[in-house]
Parts: sequence; C-alpha cells; structure tokens
Amino acid sequence: MRLKKVYFQEKNIRISDSLLDAVDFLKKGKVVITPTDTILGILADALNKEAVENVYDIKKRNPLKPYIILIPDISYLNLFGIKPTKNEKKLLEHKGITVVFDLPKERLKELEYLHRGANSLAFRIPNEKNLIKMLKILGKPVIAPSANPEGKEPAKNINEAINYFRDKIDLYIKGETKGSPSSIVRVKKGSIQILREGSISKKDIKGILQK
Repeated sequence: MRLKKVYFQEKNIRISDSLLDAVDFLKKGKVVITPTDTILGILADALNKEAVENVYDIKKRNPLKPYIILIPDISYLNLFGIKPTKNEKKLLEHKGITVVFDLPKERLKELEYLHRGANSLAFRIPNEKNLIKMLKILGKPVIAPSANPEGKEPAKNINEAINYFRDKIDLYIKGETKGSPSSIVRVKKGSIQILREGSISKKDIKGILQK
C-alpha cells in the first residue's frame, strides 16, 4: 500500500497526513486510527466481521458493548434493514448526532457480531466533510470506537495512540480533533431520549425536532 505522505515508518508503524490513505487499508480489512468529527477513533469496515472482532481484541473491549458506526449518508441504513422515522431522519441528517436504532428481527442473527446482544445499533453521519468524503469513496460503513484500551483515557493525539497500540494499528492518520464525544439519542414512541449529552447540547437536539 503506497501512502501519499508518510511521516514515520518503523517496525510496521505507518503514519500519513492524508485521510484518503485509509481507504485501501479499510477495504482490505485493516484497522486505522484517525481524527473524527469528535475524538480520535479506531476505524474498521463494519461489514467485515473479522475486522470488527480484531478491534475488540486490540481495545480489550467488553464483548457485550457495541460500537458506534459512521456512515456518509442516511441511505446506508438500508444495509442494516433500518427504516428511520421522520424524527430519526431529522436527527441523523443533522450530522454529528449519534442515533440509536432498533434492528429488524430478521437481521438480528446476521448482525449479532455488531449489536452484541443489544438488538440495536448506533449510527452517526460525521460533521466533518473530509471524513464523509472518505466514507463515500470507501463505500462502506465503519465502526469508530475511541482510540484507547478499555478503561484507559481516550488518546488525545496520534502519539498517545501509538503509545497505546504500536503496530497493532495498520495506519495512523495525523490531524486535529474537536476533543468532545458525540451526543447519543434514541427516539421511542415519538419522544426523544438523550442517552449521552456530548458535542451537541440537549436543548439544541430538541430544537432540531421543532424545525
């Protein structure tokens, strides 16, 4: 895999300043750490079971906790058999808000490696143009947990991420982060539940539904 620009490469640690370099790696089931629209994330192809399980091993993640999935637009929900309601669509298309959806019963077994028994999945359209561009070129949804082992503080920059994971990550992308996790919401029977208040306030989230 030829990178556009490598800052550092030693003992299989690869760093690039181009997010587009992530595409070839992700297509081949590899794992990439990059800034997202919130904090540093560990990206892997959400439709590749082996890649997803690899991230659980790398993070030493609780196997019952599912990951947030990044998509470039709402049409990608079709891959999971999800038909959003009007309010769910409003929230997701706002960008930057993570929305939890129940999965259809007929897809639960197939997608168990993603939902981990929760029977639901959380999606976000990132509020970051370059990340959306990369996802569209990739043509696949990606899991995007924070860049830290379970129980540790999320890495604030690439150097901290390398200290955590070394060559367990196939590619590191340099860049700035906004440093705040996304807000997580769920719509139940028409009412909104704020599961985590993050980068977008509870007040602003409720305002979106009133437009």
